[in-house]
Amino acid sequence: MQDARTRPVVYFDGGCPVCRREIAHYRGRPGAEGVEWVDLTACDDAALPEGLTREAALARMYVLGADGRLASGARAFAVLWRALPGWRLLGRVVGSWPVAPVAELAYRSFLVLRRAWR
Repeated sequence: MQDARTRPVVYFDGGCPVCRREIAHYRGRPGAEGVEWVDLTACDDAALPEGLTREAALARMYVLGADGRLASGARAFAVLWRALPGWRLLGRVVGSWPVAPVAELAYRSFLVLRRAWR
């Protein structure tokens, strides 16, 4: 198993029913033990990486990559997917040009709907 400092960390809104369901899906996949999962509604501020506020983290999905870089929105999903066997190709595609900007636009559209579910 990877050390917490070298594995991705997913910050998610456990108060959002859609977000909870999606994260539960990923956590049930093979390889999910190589990812750290942080429910922002159940952690203290010390669990957040430097420069990330709770308000920002609750507004968008964030993933701290194994490389130490913080990604948000569609890029965060790409980082997560690249960490999970069976999802790696999708992660590479979504994280690449010209798909990344389109994926980010789709993610921002989802955020508009998410406000109603939250």
